[in-house]
Amino acid sequence: MPSLPATVQHRLRHLLLNALTFALCYLTANLLAQQQGIVRHAALPFESSIPFLQWMILPYLSSSVFFCLVFFMVKTQDELRVISQRLLLATVVAAILFVIYPLQFSWPRPVIESPWWAYLYASLTLMDKPYNQLPSLHVSYCILFWSALRPQIQPGPARSLLAGWLILTALSTLFTYQHHVLDLVGGALLAFFCIIMITPRKTEPHVAFYYLVAACALLSTGVLAWHLPLALYLMCSLLLVSLAYFRRDCNFLHKRNGLHAWWIWLMYAPYLLGYWLTWHAVVWRERRKPVVIKLTEQLWVGRRLSNAEASQLPADCSIIDLANELSETRALRAHTYRYFPLMDLQTPPPDTVREILLHMRAEMDGGKTVYLHCAMGYSRCIVLAKLYMSQGTLIRP
Repeated sequence: MPSLPATVQHRLRHLLLNALTFALCYLTANLLAQQQGIVRHAALPFESSIPFLQWMILPYLSSSVFFCLVFFMVKTQDELRVISQRLLLATVVAAILFVIYPLQFSWPRPVIESPWWAYLYASLTLMDKPYNQLPSLHVSYCILFWSALRPQIQPGPARSLLAGWLILTALSTLFTYQHHVLDLVGGALLAFFCIIMITPRKTEPHVAFYYLVAACALLSTGVLAWHLPLALYLMCSLLLVSLAYFRRDCNFLHKRNGLHAWWIWLMYAPYLLGYWLTWHAVVWRERRKPVVIKLTEQLWVGRRLSNAEASQLPADCSIIDLANELSETRALRAHTYRYFPLMDLQTPPPDTVREILLHMRAEMDGGKTVYLHCAMGYSRCIVLAKLYMSQGTLIRP
């Protein structure tokens, strides 16, 4: 199935996520190395003969332009996902290495006589202190930019120009005295690692990856850099969520009778609180909209309802709860209640889908109205309702 075109909202969302991750991780690693007074470096003996070329400041600065433009130059949602996830992975892995083994550039930056070039060169220090050396994110990003932009340009002068400029951008780190040779090698290896790990043509969101990235960001900033106990707890909790999504473990929250046990709250509080706050935000945002959608006389769908909202349901309504990450409302549990664990943003297992559809068929054949709900009423319940409406007459035990 071909990937859908990427919208402006998709592009801005990925750009913002990458920019925030870069700012948090990169600046934290820089500040930590500066506070520690790091002086060790990875310079090779011959590098002292490398000349400083002030015109190389321009390709060096262009990396930030590519960082923004690449999200708008790819065409499909899958291409956007791939470059976004590759950049995120490169950023958090590099940040961890920067914090574990910080390095400093080995000699002072030169004095530039031209006011124009001096101004441009000084602007580098706004982000690029003489730390965060190995691996060079500049080089990693250039290779990842090329992997995303190459398919967008037909073979010819334009593609050759792009390749040449990105090579100049990578090499400019040497000739503007920002990095050493080993830094460039490390940056290239990191980029190839990201390309191998993040592959195209994935049909659903890689939820496990994003929780892993969040955990790695906490590792580099809160745990390794600032030694915060809370950051360690948050990191471990998000790693557990990432592992659950990677294993597609629908029962990882062990929800029973519509409720989560205390030890589940202890392990997964950040995840559960995040969904709880999101649910409240959705309730407030959609406060003037109908709380349920009546697809047929017997099939209603929507989000988890509050106790007050649940009064709108028929007295003999049968509740089907698909919201793995939210405890069920007391008023909804007072109805005929059945819970099926489904993971958000994931394709539901075929066996579970059939079990849900059979239960819906049985309840409706018994004359009951079914209220099928997930957390926010956007995905899981809609998918199951559509399946039922297309296959309902064929569903039999």
